[in-house]
Amino acid sequence: MSTAYRISEQDCAHFLTFQIVGWVDIFTRKIYKDIVIESLLYCQQQKGLLLYAYVIMSNHIHLLVQSETENLSDFVRDFKHFTSSKMLKAMEDENESRRDWMKMVFEYHGKLKSKQTNQVWTHENHAELVYSPKFIEQKINYIHDNPVRSGIVANAEDYLYSSARNYAELDDCEINVIVLDTTWKTY
Repeated sequence: MSTAYRISEQDCAHFLTFQIVGWVDIFTRKIYKDIVIESLLYCQQQKGLLLYAYVIMSNHIHLLVQSETENLSDFVRDFKHFTSSKMLKAMEDENESRRDWMKMVFEYHGKLKSKQTNQVWTHENHAELVYSPKFIEQKINYIHDNPVRSGIVANAEDYLYSSARNYAELDDCEINVIVLDTTWKTY
């Protein structure tokens, strides 16, 4: 088994990327983005998640996080399990025009790798240990520039589902984050 992108230092900050299987664009609908926000809020309040930056794109999310409980892997497992269940239920309950196609993709991936009924998230987390102020700044900029690079918005702070709004000190943020001072100097 590869050790690339594993969370080896559970108490340290990491840059994480979670992808939806088959690159299904599930987060084009508000209801699914709200499930992610609800889960992040819960993890902040109840599970000791320290959230520094995030963005929810159409088929993946990026996070800069740390765990106060020193077990980031538990957060990843619980977050993926909870959000998968909630998204599958919402897919059934809501008027989802792509329901049959999405079910087919999630069922296929569930049986393909893990012999389960459905799989929404890939098993990979693309976890990168955050190790310096320069690297933190690079990752925060990468997270916040995702919607700009994708052509969704012209300015990072205009995207509702991103912590760029927090860093721009706007009032109507979806979730509170710990804003880091990303100004660093080399001498």
